[in-house]
Amino acid sequence: MSANPYNTDLDRTPANHQPLTPLTFLERAATVFPVHTAIIHGPLRRSYASFYARARQLASALADKGIGRGDTVSAILPNTPAMLECHYGVPMCGGVLHSINTRLDAAIIAFQLDHAMSKLVIVDAEFLPLMQEALVLAEVDPLVILVDDPEYDGARMAFDGPDYEDIVAGGDPAFDWLMPEDEWDAISINYTSGTTGDPKGVVSHHRGAYLLAQGNALTTSMQKHAVYLWTLPMFHCNGWCFPWTLSAIIGTHVCLRQVRAEPIWNALADEKVTHLCGAPIIMSLLISAPSDVQRTLDHTVQFFTAAAPPPEKLLADMKTAGFDVTHLYGLTETYGPAVVNDWHESWSSLPGEEQARLKSRQGVRYLPLEGLDVLDPETMEPVPRDGETMGEVMFRGNVVMKGYFRNPSATQQAFEGGWFHSGDLGVIHPDGYIQLKDRSKDIIISGGENISSIEVEEVLYSYPAIEIAAVVAMPHEKWGETPCAFIELTPGQEIDAETLRTWCRGRLAAYKVPGRFVVTTIPRTSTGKIQKFALREHAKELAAQS
Repeated sequence: MSANPYNTDLDRTPANHQPLTPLTFLERAATVFPVHTAIIHGPLRRSYASFYARARQLASALADKGIGRGDTVSAILPNTPAMLECHYGVPMCGGVLHSINTRLDAAIIAFQLDHAMSKLVIVDAEFLPLMQEALVLAEVDPLVILVDDPEYDGARMAFDGPDYEDIVAGGDPAFDWLMPEDEWDAISINYTSGTTGDPKGVVSHHRGAYLLAQGNALTTSMQKHAVYLWTLPMFHCNGWCFPWTLSAIIGTHVCLRQVRAEPIWNALADEKVTHLCGAPIIMSLLISAPSDVQRTLDHTVQFFTAAAPPPEKLLADMKTAGFDVTHLYGLTETYGPAVVNDWHESWSSLPGEEQARLKSRQGVRYLPLEGLDVLDPETMEPVPRDGETMGEVMFRGNVVMKGYFRNPSATQQAFEGGWFHSGDLGVIHPDGYIQLKDRSKDIIISGGENISSIEVEEVLYSYPAIEIAAVVAMPHEKWGETPCAFIELTPGQEIDAETLRTWCRGRLAAYKVPGRFVVTTIPRTSTGKIQKFALREHAKELAAQS
């Protein structure tokens, strides 16, 4: 076979090839729209010119502290301007950003610091005691820099180390920041929840971050100068890459230290917020807020959610309140959302119940994702597109992680067969839209029959008094496992187990009806996900007591 003639004497040069990196989004925004408001935080208004200068100052200061290519900088910060600056300043000096979940305990944080080989930590005053506790347990001894956010009104621990604002002030605003040597270079490391063992460090690269950040805007039709409210934690998959997306569209970040109903409603109305992200619990928080807290909106707000499908009533309430809800889906290993429930205009004329059914599907691939399918994990063949045959949801493409840091066996297992194995079980409908049915570890096997916890939860969510439902496996002497339903009621509601059992019997096969109903407060992670591992332990305890 002859060589491709178009590859002869036509080489990559600095003139025609540059590594892709989302860092260039901020440089362009500051150059083209220098006075446009980039960040709002309480009374603070910061322009793109100032944002870019401060990111370069941070990069310069970190370089002076010895941070270079491949060095890990950890950050434990709420959704503040400092966290946004870290998403640019850290990789601008060649460093790799390690965003830490603020709700983790000291032991897990210590594990992450050691595993990521952290050289420097940037910590908010609120979390300094937690970080100091973690550092006692950790083997690494990073330099600690304190961020004293003026919007923080809590107690402050004594600290005699360097102050973030002093560090930034000492940096060079004209710092000649580093492009990645290769777009495959790591830009961040994020740790999985670790519910089945030690957390795994998911390594993301500049190329993937660049593509997913643009994919957010393109896939969701996010307009130029959008105003984005930070209800999604930035430590979660780098805020689904939205810290970089907003620079690409010259949008405005509205920062929020705490997710509370009143400041959210005020920001929506006063700052003319156009977009926000969050789990269905954020929707419930907004809709259940007292009438004197809720504000009348004069514009439609786009709400992106990526957890359990919202109940039909909640979707209807959100629409009435002025929100348009779009279902996204992804994992830390896919930089956040890589699947979208792309809505067809014709669906809007369907009855509400049918619209809710369609909205409950996870959807189709993001523009920058090359492959999405539901495969039989044993044969690696696609399952029939019948909306019924279950398989494992798998991803392939440029917005899939680089791999798990210092864990080659887990990386190899995750990429077996040339696809990323999500561990999520689902079906694919005739129109190509996928729908999750369960995590592989959450499938309940009762008497040899597989029961989807999501299917049972959907039935429970259709009961008007139920706010949150979570179904897990409970050990059973005869059947091996049986569903156990944990229920959180809407305020002021009461219910008994027999009523729920009757409700389920009319909508589920008998073997799928939960054997136990527990009304309680359901534990959730900082990102709103239900902690099913904790519920499974509770179910085991209940089974042992019976």
